[in-house]
Amino acid sequence: MRSNRRSLCLFSMTVLIALIVTIAARAQTALPNPSPTPSSRSLEHEFFKNILLDQKAIWTSPFHLDQRDARWLAPIGLGTAALIATDRQTGDELAESSGQLQISRLVSYAGSIYGVAAVTGAFYIVGRTNHDDRARETGILGAEALVDSGVVVTVVKEITQRRRPTATKGRSDFWDGGSSFPSGHSIQAWSLATVIANEYHDHRAVQIAAYGIASAVSISRFTGEKHYLSDILVGSAMGYGIGRYVYRAHHRVSSSGGGEEEEGRLIERSGRWPAVTPVFDTHAHRYGLGLDWSF
Repeated sequence: MRSNRRSLCLFSMTVLIALIVTIAARAQTALPNPSPTPSSRSLEHEFFKNILLDQKAIWTSPFHLDQRDARWLAPIGLGTAALIATDRQTGDELAESSGQLQISRLVSYAGSIYGVAAVTGAFYIVGRTNHDDRARETGILGAEALVDSGVVVTVVKEITQRRRPTATKGRSDFWDGGSSFPSGHSIQAWSLATVIANEYHDHRAVQIAAYGIASAVSISRFTGEKHYLSDILVGSAMGYGIGRYVYRAHHRVSSSGGGEEEEGRLIERSGRWPAVTPVFDTHAHRYGLGLDWSF
């Protein structure tokens, strides 16, 4: 019986890793927008429709693995397997210390549903109030990524049912009525942080803050004795992949914060070099060159 459970565990881990890797790897390349033509409907109106499209893409992603995903599959797969094998040992060793529990609990609040909901709501309200399209989109896509990650983590927790480190018996066991795998705080923090970091990719400080807070939340779930390291790794990877996918699939606003009407006609260019264009006016007999230099 124990051998059958272990085989089922390995099979399920393989499927989950494939799910994580495909979403994370495919999110690195430009993904087609679910709508083939620019939509006149706002992101608010298409919110629930986009969530359904996201869920379809997420759950069917293991069927779209290709050779490019191998570079992600190997390290994540080996890392997850190694952590699962040592989770009980590392968890028991950490349990011998209790001095870090209070601060870990405080830090983890940032990744709670109340914390991430407050952040997305703040972005949206500020965006609507100040007519800041980028902040508004960050709030909408952040909320979309949180709903997506919430659905995924709920389903996976119900399937794996892993015991938490504080369980009186059967610690770290799968299919034993637990809810440890993966970390819900980690997947929420990383899905929102990834949306924010991608929206403000031209602001390094924002990216560092977003990913730094997500990392702190994830680590606090281990030091707070709420999750094992493998729970955190899988939750963080899933959150990153979902956040990246949501941004790539539904992003509309230009990096300069312009309106949605600029979608589909953005041109990447570096501000370090001037753009020189010819100027012709045959009626006024004027000929020359125009210089445009943004810096």
